[in-house]
Amino acid sequence: MSAELTELAAGIEARRPGSVLSHVVAFGELTVEVALSSLVSFVDFLKSDKNYRFTTLVDITAVDYPEREARFDVVYHLLSMHQNRRIRLKIAVREDEFVLSLTDVHASAGWFEREVFDMFGILFSGHPDLRRILTDYGFQGHPLRKDFPTTGFVEVRHDEELKRVVYEPVKLVQEYRNFDFMSPWEGANYILPGDERAEAKD
Repeated sequence: MSAELTELAAGIEARRPGSVLSHVVAFGELTVEVALSSLVSFVDFLKSDKNYRFTTLVDITAVDYPEREARFDVVYHLLSMHQNRRIRLKIAVREDEFVLSLTDVHASAGWFEREVFDMFGILFSGHPDLRRILTDYGFQGHPLRKDFPTTGFVEVRHDEELKRVVYEPVKLVQEYRNFDFMSPWEGANYILPGDERAEAKD
């Protein structure tokens, strides 16, 4: 399997040398790093070329690396049902860069790109309707960025007196932020079922 994927990567790189920056085969999967400027034409090539026919866009997601200049990796998963193969494409994107939308090549990219925009704040130029898809209309920030607080900025709740949903800034008492990492089993004065057998072996 690894040899087949290496051969697949070599063939793709030979056909599109200006688009492929690098590739790696790990854990039985092929990941190809693609130049940002070549993304749309490269995906179209993988879809239409009779040797590959990666006609199904399975998913688009992203990974946040706040310490890098190119902060995000946008990751595309493609499937060729004709060849029974999968490929992962990866592009590095700065926070102020736009990614060209794939909606003209894969219509299913529309919702995937909206999710990546909502969760990470990555902008897709040429998208026909780029707006939030998972969070509320007035939501602040992008929840899957690593600098987003786990508690969020706003608390949403239903107020019984006002009979409506209200939005309030999150206020946490300091006691909530202090965590006790001790295992619930530490300091226990009883034997859990099965532990007596381990003691008997000693």
